[in-house]
Amino acid sequence: MSNVETLPLQQPDVTPCCPPLTERPLSAEEAVRTAAMFKALGDPVRLRLFSLVASHEGGEACVCDISDVGVSQPTVSHHLKKLKDAGLLTSERRGTWVYYRVEPSMVAAMGQMLGTRG
Repeated sequence: MSNVETLPLQQPDVTPCCPPLTERPLSAEEAVRTAAMFKALGDPVRLRLFSLVASHEGGEACVCDISDVGVSQPTVSHHLKKLKDAGLLTSERRGTWVYYRVEPSMVAAMGQMLGTRG
């Protein structure tokens, strides 16, 4: 049993990059920003890493717990950096390990843009 207190998840304030796709066509700038998010998830290894972090107990995962995705450690680090650069993950170094969390506001914004509710 862990001594870490778990706080209830709160619905993040959503600042969508773009309006729902059914509301109006995206501007060129909105399309570029949106494509960057989806491009980051467009690689099967990145999508799997994102899923591993999102579904990990406690809402965060140490890189040591999610590295076994069939590619080398440097490649895992590259993919995690791409997800982080796209704003989909945040990270925190603790000693020698890096812990990753899904950025809930980005996921909520993507869901809102696609017309789904979180």
